[in-house]
Amino acid sequence: MLTVTLSGLRARWATLVGAFVALGLGVALCATMGLTLAATLHAPGQRPERLAGAPVVVRGADELRVPTRHGERVQPLARPGAVPPGLVAELARIGPVIADRSFPVTTADPAGHPSPVTDGSSPAKAADPAGHPSPVTDGSSPAKADDPVAGSSFPADAGDLVGHSWSVAALGDRRLVAGRAPRGPAEIVLAADPAQVGRVLPVRTPAGQRDYTVSGVLAPVAYERAVFFADDAAAAIAPRIDNLAVWATPDAVRAVAGGSPGVRVLTGDDRRRADPEPDRDRDALVAMNALVGTAGGVAVFVSVFVVASTFAFAVAQRRREIGLLRTAGATPRQVRATLLAEAVVVGVLASAAGCTLGARGAPWLARLLVGEGLAPAWFTIGDQHWPYHVAFWTGLAVALAGAVAATVRAGRVRPVEGLREAAVDATARTPGRWLLGGGLLAGGLGLLAWRLLTDPGEALHRKTYTTQPMLLIIAAALLAPIVIGPLTRLVAGWPGAVGLLVRANARAGSRRAAAVAAPVLVTVALGGSLLGTTATIQAGKAAEARAQTVADLIVDGSGIDERTTAAIRDVPGAQVMTSSATAVYTVEEGVALTRSPAEAVDPGTLGAVRRLPVTAGRLEDLDDGGIVVTEEWAEHTVGRTVRVWLGDGTPRSLRIVAVLATGTGSNGAYVTRHNAGGSVPNGLSISWRPGADRVAGAAAVRALTEPTGARVRTRDQWLADHAPTGSRQTRAGYLVVLGIALTYTGIAVANTMLMAMSDRSRELAVLRLAGATRRQVVLLVAAEATTLVLAGSILGVIVAGTSLLGIWGALTVLSVPATIILPWATLGLTVAACTAVAVTAAVLPTLGLVRR
Repeated sequence: MLTVTLSGLRARWATLVGAFVALGLGVALCATMGLTLAATLHAPGQRPERLAGAPVVVRGADELRVPTRHGERVQPLARPGAVPPGLVAELARIGPVIADRSFPVTTADPAGHPSPVTDGSSPAKAADPAGHPSPVTDGSSPAKADDPVAGSSFPADAGDLVGHSWSVAALGDRRLVAGRAPRGPAEIVLAADPAQVGRVLPVRTPAGQRDYTVSGVLAPVAYERAVFFADDAAAAIAPRIDNLAVWATPDAVRAVAGGSPGVRVLTGDDRRRADPEPDRDRDALVAMNALVGTAGGVAVFVSVFVVASTFAFAVAQRRREIGLLRTAGATPRQVRATLLAEAVVVGVLASAAGCTLGARGAPWLARLLVGEGLAPAWFTIGDQHWPYHVAFWTGLAVALAGAVAATVRAGRVRPVEGLREAAVDATARTPGRWLLGGGLLAGGLGLLAWRLLTDPGEALHRKTYTTQPMLLIIAAALLAPIVIGPLTRLVAGWPGAVGLLVRANARAGSRRAAAVAAPVLVTVALGGSLLGTTATIQAGKAAEARAQTVADLIVDGSGIDERTTAAIRDVPGAQVMTSSATAVYTVEEGVALTRSPAEAVDPGTLGAVRRLPVTAGRLEDLDDGGIVVTEEWAEHTVGRTVRVWLGDGTPRSLRIVAVLATGTGSNGAYVTRHNAGGSVPNGLSISWRPGADRVAGAAAVRALTEPTGARVRTRDQWLADHAPTGSRQTRAGYLVVLGIALTYTGIAVANTMLMAMSDRSRELAVLRLAGATRRQVVLLVAAEATTLVLAGSILGVIVAGTSLLGIWGALTVLSVPATIILPWATLGLTVAACTAVAVTAAVLPTLGLVRR
């Protein structure tokens, strides 16, 4: 049998090349995605940055710890606590200390343009000023701790401006490149062009706006964009102390701080908890893991699907040869063994080649992700070996799986039937195909219906709508040989000999037609499902926001103080609601500590500016002892009391006064400002009473908020600015998936067409003998390729439409206005690309054949 197998490989190399290429690329794709995914599992240890020069950092309580029957559960606080003033005084007795304060800063030049702080100038080489960091720099004394009655903890990132005391600059290795340290209350130091030294800038802080002189310029750093004030000035702006740098032994600091609940003593790499983004490397890898995992899973599904289809078609092409072997006396077992041996040889060689190709593709993908900003700059491929094993054995298993179904059927063929079957694919419509395809179709549709009836919100989750269409795709592909005839009659409905031959060839070669249409079906269905789902959900979120927002004016800005708010309330006809973002924490089922987003509002005016989807209770009943929850909460019965922890960790028992529909997930809990957990108002919503002068009122609001720097927008402007666009990582992941799928589809279609054309030389010769011209033969082949691509596209659109119908149904059940959106432009480009590849792969060998 080995001699027969090797002889078959030599004789059928042209047919097996297509299977080899498809399998090799599929394994390469698996290896590339596996290596990239493995690299996202471990983040390098993130070193402290902003306070790295301090041996010990004392931080206010920033975690909520709640004991449960399964151990202590921990969640980060929405509003971290300050370092107690009494503790600051005690620690100052055992060693030098530096108080670290953080507060929001906004700066603009007198014309209103962005200041040099944001000019993006290239980093200058840092000069070493007085030496290494010390407990006290530039002769300034440590700031005296006052009661934390003003200021706020400002979680800055690289795109925010944040104010600090000058004393902490040296702790983060911040070095002056021009000018000097700030000495007076009206001087600042920032990262900018050195030529800005001496310039006067209007700067807005929580204490108000005033002009500051740039006394010095620092070299930029990657972790934040900061403005440094003199220590006394920073203490006056924000008395609250977020962190305290202490020069003492860790044991001595812990002994003093042990009596302050929640206060943390940080040493070593734990000092990064005081940085703006202490877990940015880990969070970046979590996002990368989700991106690569989703993209890899879908891409591997595409490759496995196409490989199995291509390999099965390669075996099905050999029915004439199988019939001859059976006529010559070969037993069914010998036939199956021969074909499986060939599959093993091709599978091993293609899988090995794919692993080699994947080893080169993974670093390229990592560089692409870094270049697009989807991965941190340090992201590289590691030395893991398990992805190669997974890819290799998966490729071999797919090769065998693709051959098994065809070999089982081939082994049952009688000699004469095998010769007759070689002309027409009569066995493509087998009971097994009907049963398996129909079962998967029923399962996919049943799963859609089950989610609508039990948990429609789950249908809007990315993992669900990414994987759910796969059942329908497999079902459609299995049923493709059965429905390809009716579809080709629908697509190739033009009169004449060409249309007649296209329809006849599709019916006679249903396996070949399905092998061409299947990869097109996968790509179109994935493109329509993934991009269409995100577009449909975003449209639903936008419609939900329009329905809920009834305020005429919306004011955003952290500089809105109580006096400004009171003045706006006095504007004739104004109904004003203040709001601040916070969070509440609950223990669900006595096990999980869950953080829920919440908004602190004014109950008296909530109904005037918001039209919330209330399913039970009344918003008017919200008071300091109440809470509004959504249907997602484990307990959402009006009148029941829930145990919650506020954003600053304060435990409270609140009464449920109203329940909101879940919607798209944007609805959260509502509490009063009394339960804001220390959060300060960061926005105003204003509606006008009937008969009020809206124009004069809007002008008055703008005049009152102009000194604060807050932005005033109309309802339409606010909705346009906050229109949901989806995550950049998610969209990039889907584009990567579609790019891979389209590339793979093009290769698979070209392979299948070339494999099919190698067996059609006799058919084309008969056409030429019957009187067909070369042009007519080429036109026939091109029309047939186009028809098959269009048939696969129609199946793909049907699958995508069915998936989107499920999303539309979920949004409707969740009381969200919904409209199905199909990405017709993307689908049109996909179909055009597949048509071009199929026609080219069919016409080029035909031109060579008709010349003979």
